[in-house]
Amino acid sequence: MKDKLAQSLADTFNRRSFLNKASWGLGTLALGSLLPSQLFSNPNEKIITVPNRAPKAKRVVYLFQSGGPSQLEMFDYKPYLEKMHGKDLPESVRKGQRLTSMSAQQSALPLVSSPYKFTQHGQSGAWASELMPYTGKVADDLCFIKSMYTEQINHDPALTFFQTGNQLAGRPSIGAWVSYGLGSANENLPAFIVMVSKDAPRDQPLYARLWGNGFLPSKHQGVQFRSGSDPVLYLNNPNGYSSADRRSMLDALKDLNQVQEEIYGDPEVSNHIAQYEMAFRMQTSVPEVNDLSNEPDWVFDLYGEEARNPGTYAANCLMARRLLERDVKFVQLYHQGWDLHGNLPKGITKQCKATDQASAALVQDLKQRGLLDDTLVVWGGEFGRTNYSQGKLTKDNYGRDHHPRCFTMWMAGGGVKRGITYGETDEFGYNIAKNPVHVHDFQATLLHLLGVDHEKLTYEFQGRRFRLTDVEGKLVKGILA
Repeated sequence: MKDKLAQSLADTFNRRSFLNKASWGLGTLALGSLLPSQLFSNPNEKIITVPNRAPKAKRVVYLFQSGGPSQLEMFDYKPYLEKMHGKDLPESVRKGQRLTSMSAQQSALPLVSSPYKFTQHGQSGAWASELMPYTGKVADDLCFIKSMYTEQINHDPALTFFQTGNQLAGRPSIGAWVSYGLGSANENLPAFIVMVSKDAPRDQPLYARLWGNGFLPSKHQGVQFRSGSDPVLYLNNPNGYSSADRRSMLDALKDLNQVQEEIYGDPEVSNHIAQYEMAFRMQTSVPEVNDLSNEPDWVFDLYGEEARNPGTYAANCLMARRLLERDVKFVQLYHQGWDLHGNLPKGITKQCKATDQASAALVQDLKQRGLLDDTLVVWGGEFGRTNYSQGKLTKDNYGRDHHPRCFTMWMAGGGVKRGITYGETDEFGYNIAKNPVHVHDFQATLLHLLGVDHEKLTYEFQGRRFRLTDVEGKLVKGILA
């Protein structure tokens, strides 16, 4: 049967393509004789499947807070702003730095201090506001980086830059790079899984390309898990079809694809075969990981009542722990709603209430299960917020614009120091005063913790070798345990 399929495809190829290819085929051969033979080899046949060095982290969970959380309301305590509240941002502090089109229209940039009370937590003395009580309780397990910066001042390029290493769309996402470089430790689940909070404000759009494979083989793209009866789209069998029917269909399709691969030599065909087989295995593995009936009440109490509501941020954090337990290599959560240009007090209170408890619970849960030591937890957005108010500043209301010059992220577990604060901003909270950390530095350090040298994890595309950190990035050695 397979031989007949091969002959049929070969005959089709010959009939349809001989005449229009013959005219340039000889010319191609002549050109090929003048070029180096290495040009026609596949540079990506040898893919990294083991770390370059002993990894500190075996898996990553990235809690991405989309929209730009305000560090000044949560972690970067600036008492000097209380003295300067309402006064215009000095030009000596701004130093001519770029503003968004929204701030550039303002005649003044009135400084605004946070109305929330800050206290120090744990033996580390880390600062956190009253908006983040649960995060404060796990402060001694966290590494706060207060000196993050990026060149991107608008959401889409900034978000794309963090997720792919480039502000322009089309590059592989960070999770896809990890999947490509390290493969999967669970043959029944994808190496890279994504979840988006269903109940978060849709202030800024999210695109599937943010967890896409770019020019990497398609099997490395992130697989999105959704709430509801069909967590992965098109995974369930159609009505009237059984698993045996699907298995027969996949076997026949595999034969066709293998014939296609033998004739055309397209490596993407084998990726399609692998994805079909993974989908078949996921028909069993996904319902099992999605079944929370065996989770005790104390776990839901830990993550918060919303953890019982599939698709919420709290439920996704709990699901992330279950995926990490099953050795999924890279789990990414997206929570929108942090783009607070106006009415910031009301908005940020709601955002923190939705995310604070579950984020801290995930750290606690991983720790008590012995998973935190080799799991890297990351929390942060694409940039921070300004120290001045966007629009009118009133007694009870204000907003903050985008601020890429300095902002806060935190990491935990997986080879980073615990209970430290790295980096420092000036007394205005506008510029970095100590230990700057660029986006590419963060990406290089994340890969290092997974045992991968960011300069060696490359893929050749259109005649150039690409990597996540492009031509930049250095290790942030000060946070490494």
